[in-house]
Amino acid sequence: MIALIQRVSRASVTVDGEITGAIGHGLLVLLGVEQQDDRSKLEKLAHKVMNYRVFSDENGKMNLNVSQVGGSLLVVSQFTLAADTGRGLRPSFSGAGTPEQAERLYEEFVAHCRAQGVPTQTGRFAADMKVELLNDGPVTFHLQV
Repeated sequence: MIALIQRVSRASVTVDGEITGAIGHGLLVLLGVEQQDDRSKLEKLAHKVMNYRVFSDENGKMNLNVSQVGGSLLVVSQFTLAADTGRGLRPSFSGAGTPEQAERLYEEFVAHCRAQGVPTQTGRFAADMKVELLNDGPVTFHLQV
């Protein structure tokens, strides 16, 4: 399971002209599901995302997590993160989870984050989404479990 996280000042997702999710200060989480992913990996990745220290403390060091700064998450499904780009000029998605598996784990990831008390907004699974963000830093990390 893969998460590309970006520290943002604000971010939103629009589907068919309708905003489906929007946050202020927090993390934009692009979430990719691979074939071998399961509930255990989901919980490990969610823990890592919510506790990753990417926000500055009083000394300007990246030492605080999203909860500690009162931030939110915007979670967007992103199957292209599971692409194999090692050969040729066209990505292969043979390692990506099935749409059914990916949707189930995406929904469970969002529910898990919300259950931990982190305000969490979403895009719409498998939709053509327009994502807007104001990257803070920029600060971007690739997390994988």
